[in-house]
Amino acid sequence: MNVRVLRIATNVATVLGVGRLPTAPGTAASIIALPFAWIIATFAGRFALMFAAILVMGVGAWACEIYARESGKSDPSECVIDEVAGQWIICVFAPLTIPAFFAAFILFRIFDILKPWPIRLVERRVPGGLGIMADDVVAALMGCIILVVLGHLGLL
Repeated sequence: MNVRVLRIATNVATVLGVGRLPTAPGTAASIIALPFAWIIATFAGRFALMFAAILVMGVGAWACEIYARESGKSDPSECVIDEVAGQWIICVFAPLTIPAFFAAFILFRIFDILKPWPIRLVERRVPGGLGIMADDVVAALMGCIILVVLGHLGLL
């Protein structure tokens, strides 16, 4: 493996080392993702945020594939770029308010940590870098459903 490519993949997969934090690296990556989601949605719009999330998913799948192969782990806990993609996806559906973004954060973390069906199924069945990213995408989409319902009920 080319050292330069490995370094780039490692920096992407771990979100510049955030994934190496000793406590709650996934939560830290989600928190870091929030202000960037806000900025993108505010200045470029929701479609731009969704485009950015899709871009992060693709680059993240590539980076996580390389990182996982080099580390010898199927789903290294250091790979937290999936949290960025998932957090951005759910933020696409959140109104641009602090309470809504807080709700998006909480919902995404709950689904990502608990991994109810079908999230756990995706985590087990989809291999490699794509699998590392896919379960967080499903967690985000499940959170989106609740977020949209809360919005329609006037609770956000």
